[in-house]
Amino acid sequence: MTAIPETEALPETATNARRVALIVAIAFFMQLLDSTIISTSLPQMGQSYGVPAVAMSVGITVYMLTMAVFVPLSGWLADRFGARNIFLVAIALFTLASLACGFSQNLTQFVAARAVQGLGSALMTPVGRILVLRNASKSELLNATALITWPALFAPVVGPVLGGFITTTLSWHWNFFINIPLGLIGLALVARFIPGDRVANPKPLDWPGFFLTSLGLACLLYGLERIAHPEDGMLPTVLLIAAGIVIGWLAVRHLRRAPHPLLDLSSFKVLTFAISTLAAGTIFRVAINATPFLLPLLFQLGFGLSPVDAGLMILAYFVGNLGMKTVTTPTLRRFGFRSVMVVNGIIASASIMACGVISPQTPQALVVVLMLIAGLSRSMQFTALNTLAFADIDAARRSSAATLSSMLQQVAMLFGVAVAAAILNLSQIARAQPSLDLVDFRIAFFVIGAIGLVAALRFLVLPRAAGAEVSGHVPGN
Repeated sequence: MTAIPETEALPETATNARRVALIVAIAFFMQLLDSTIISTSLPQMGQSYGVPAVAMSVGITVYMLTMAVFVPLSGWLADRFGARNIFLVAIALFTLASLACGFSQNLTQFVAARAVQGLGSALMTPVGRILVLRNASKSELLNATALITWPALFAPVVGPVLGGFITTTLSWHWNFFINIPLGLIGLALVARFIPGDRVANPKPLDWPGFFLTSLGLACLLYGLERIAHPEDGMLPTVLLIAAGIVIGWLAVRHLRRAPHPLLDLSSFKVLTFAISTLAAGTIFRVAINATPFLLPLLFQLGFGLSPVDAGLMILAYFVGNLGMKTVTTPTLRRFGFRSVMVVNGIIASASIMACGVISPQTPQALVVVLMLIAGLSRSMQFTALNTLAFADIDAARRSSAATLSSMLQQVAMLFGVAVAAAILNLSQIARAQPSLDLVDFRIAFFVIGAIGLVAALRFLVLPRAAGAEVSGHVPGN
């Protein structure tokens, strides 16, 4: 089959590269907002369907598992049918499924709609990254990555607050209906401004690789998700995680030997990709993703604040996330990836540990300053990790690299929440108390911060010139 060959970078101007990244960011925001906003409306949805609120968690589980199954396929589909076309399909599926979720009349209909949503989401994230990589030169990669990173920082903080407001003032249905205008805008912008592309002579689909990778990822993610719900029993959780690890090992073994593997694992031979995506990067993302899970619980259960007051405290964390965007690029250009990721990683880890020191008696201004520092350092590290990952990845490996990155970020996200929940539960059990206390949160923040600190020091293995072509940093200056 003959198609338009993929080039090192499409002949787009810097303005067009940023435009593509901004359009992709809009789609990412819709997807991530939906993932975080739904948790606030589960009790009301349960009442509408006539089922217990706990039964509604199946909607989250089905969404996550559908994503796990189809994420490994996204890179191959982008190469086979064109990244722009698959991105359009992903947004359309997600938007239509959001409409179906809002109009669903019972739990069965809702679960089916969430499965379709999960499919759209599985294609959206890695394919969106592929579009950005193909339309941005190395000199524009840092700015483009900064744009597509802000939804991951913004949505988890604003989602629960916005979801609570919508559910209270309107109804839970509107938590899904707000995706409709976002989706339509995204479709129009992609169709108008993002150029089409295809890889010449795409490889055949690796069915065994798809089956093993999807099944292993689904078992692992579902097992990690269950850690946060110990009341469901630990044996199935342990078995799922063990199965995920074993099947994952079989998948890696197959992918290394297959003539046309679904995922090209040679990307891990590139030091910057391996460190920022698999090794230190995954470990640090565990700490990054655990913090937004712990903070609302700390302020509500540990400090006794109302959900609204807790949301206002976390607002400073969100402001810090966005505030760093204006200085990330010049900072990386001045000091380089290695220095920034080590020093900023230590600051981010220290700010996480400091969250374990504050108490209801701590002056509010001091808490706000701590939230700002935690948000600023989190934003810097997130952008640096996501940019460095693709700094040295050549055109032929971008699709697989983007897919691998999305898979590992999903694992890190759930693993962060799972580790934090497990620490809280173990601390409570050790104290033989019926409910969580401030001391449990202190232990959790100290452990999570220590994990981040270990990962930050691990970035020292990077050469001083790592990613210099992308950051513009000249070592020695």
